[in-house]
Amino acid sequence: MDRVALRGLAARGHHGVFAREREEGQTFVVDLDMGLDTRPAAEGDDLSRTVHYGVVAEEVVAVVEGEPVDLIETLAQRIADTCLRHEAVREVEVVVHKPEAPIAVPFEDVTITIKRSRA
Repeated sequence: MDRVALRGLAARGHHGVFAREREEGQTFVVDLDMGLDTRPAAEGDDLSRTVHYGVVAEEVVAVVEGEPVDLIETLAQRIADTCLRHEAVREVEVVVHKPEAPIAVPFEDVTITIKRSRA
């Protein structure tokens, strides 16, 4: 399985369980690692036979900026579902970073990592 990766997609979302998170929003950062067979695209030099990572990036940002959810687990699942709607994508690993999480002690980042594939 070949890999197409996107790193550091940043968008402002209003996700979280606390009212302040929902009202003020915060930056979320997403990393994607999509598994697909790129041979058909490479053989014909044909974008339509692979995944258009620019389109995926826009769709993922729209999910982050879209309907608020309580949990980053839910956000990660929505992002995975979005990626798997692309015909060429067979599997995806999604990492959602929440570097501004409301934690009372010093920290660098909070992340959730999920892996999903077509059934």
